[in-house]
Amino acid sequence: MAYDDLRSFLRALDREGDLKRIKAEVDPHLEVGEIVDRVQKAGGPALLFENVKGSAMPLAMNVYGTDRRLLKALGLKSYDEISNTIGGLLKPELPQGFVGIREAFGKLANMTHVPPRKVKADDAPVQEVVLKGDEVDLDRLPALFTWPEDGGSFFNLGLTHTKHPETGVRNLGLYRLQRHDKRTIGMHWQIHKDSRNHYQAAARRGERLPVAIAFGCPPAVTYASTAPLPGDIDEYLFAGFVQGKRIEMVDCQTVPLQVPANAEVVLEGWLEPGEMRPEGPFGDHTGFYTPQEDFPALTIDCVTMRKRPLLQSIVVGRPPTEDGPLGRATERFFLPLLKIIIPDIVDYHLPEAGGFHNCAIVSIDKKYPKHAQKVMHAIWGAHMMSLTKLIVVVDADCDVHNYHEVAWRALGNTDYARDLTVVEGPVDHLDHASYQQFWGGKAGIDATAKWPEEGYTRDGGWPEMVDSDPATADKVTRRWKEYGL
Repeated sequence: MAYDDLRSFLRALDREGDLKRIKAEVDPHLEVGEIVDRVQKAGGPALLFENVKGSAMPLAMNVYGTDRRLLKALGLKSYDEISNTIGGLLKPELPQGFVGIREAFGKLANMTHVPPRKVKADDAPVQEVVLKGDEVDLDRLPALFTWPEDGGSFFNLGLTHTKHPETGVRNLGLYRLQRHDKRTIGMHWQIHKDSRNHYQAAARRGERLPVAIAFGCPPAVTYASTAPLPGDIDEYLFAGFVQGKRIEMVDCQTVPLQVPANAEVVLEGWLEPGEMRPEGPFGDHTGFYTPQEDFPALTIDCVTMRKRPLLQSIVVGRPPTEDGPLGRATERFFLPLLKIIIPDIVDYHLPEAGGFHNCAIVSIDKKYPKHAQKVMHAIWGAHMMSLTKLIVVVDADCDVHNYHEVAWRALGNTDYARDLTVVEGPVDHLDHASYQQFWGGKAGIDATAKWPEEGYTRDGGWPEMVDSDPATADKVTRRWKEYGL
């Protein structure tokens, strides 16, 4: 099973020598970010900064910076464990479309260990210390000024809880949070995010929106906050499924929301309609700075925490970063669910270099002319996959995770006058390449073998790929040691 809380996971990493405790004083202004970026890119250990300048709170970084650590945190040997389990639950009949996804999660909800479980405040470690009003001082928390042109200091791993004011549906999301002052943080809610929808719905009603932000949550909860679930699917349902048992939740002190009882720190506040401040610039996971924009500003009325809390954060920037393992987990976990919407797909890969949404490499078992184009348009209509800017479609015998193999197909199998599809549509809020914000051009490359029915009528038809003679290959394999190679 996954670890119940962050600190028990850190203790396990410490025992295994995969956690480095740094006792020297470090500055959260640029220095911590430089250290973490170097260690992460070198595949190094998780880091616990025990002496952060200006704060008495230790700072845990690079916790999920390798696939091995994230899998360990979630109690898995491979990402395919979850995807295989989900696929098994959905068989023998794969439901179709977004309704099918809801039905699929309905099946998961029937598992008794999945729904979250409420505990009393006395049993919630995160409420051992409660600070209210003028006692709140966000400067006590180690926020990071990571890159030279950042617009301020940010909390990068605060899990934001909101609730739709009309439906009551809860949302858990991961958004960057700029510390404006001792009581105020900026909420970077992008245009496609559910929490932004909650805020806008409350504003239309002339109501303020309750918000709770949790730091240092159980690993399964942290992962679930990054998962691209449909808006009416509870992230805590999915977190319980991933963790293998129910997530313990506690009522907040000052807002009508629940947070993980085993978190380290929680910020509570009410967001007033129209309360906006300039936020950013910020060196983002795209590897480029995103510009300053106006975003909602949340006043914190209450902070709850453990008696000896620690804060968890991440560094984002030019990939690879700690986003990598989290993105790969989503890619694998959601393959069975993507197949619900697009059953044509055999496998897919979302390159980290593309921020996991700029490019999708997809393999299909081609069954009819222009099948690849059908799949492209299906992806552009599939929930958050709609933000994909480049889709490369290959045949089923191509390993989508082998970039050399994919490039060989894409570069050699394509007549760009016929096999390139160019469309316009929505792009990510953070996309800097589009000539206007929120929408831009997209491309699909059909790198499959072409059929006569698709207009490929050259003599002899599509050529066969070069491959070894099977009998000779077996012979050489048997005699390999004889060759002295």
